[in-house]
Amino acid sequence: MDLQALMKQAQKMQKDMSKQESELKAKQFVSSVGGGVVEVTMNGAYEVVSVFIKDEVLDQDNQGMLEELVQMAMNDVLKQVTDEKEAMMASLTGGMKIPGM
Repeated sequence: MDLQALMKQAQKMQKDMSKQESELKAKQFVSSVGGGVVEVTMNGAYEVVSVFIKDEVLDQDNQGMLEELVQMAMNDVLKQVTDEKEAMMASLTGGMKIPGM
């Protein structure tokens, strides 16, 4: 493979990565825990878009349980975004681990 072809391939890969990153940022990931008591929505840029907590949970004296449910939902939605990002990168790199990506 000549250097020019390699450069073209690298440029295409960079363009594809940029496109996929934009698509990922636009996606929304939702985690619902406790039977729908707590729901966290996050976008692909790891920004929390919304947190929903059912009213009936707020009326009760259960702060510890509520905190645990929010933590569980946050961890789950973070994992969803991370897994999606890793899958997108693997599709671009053919599964090769490239440092810094």
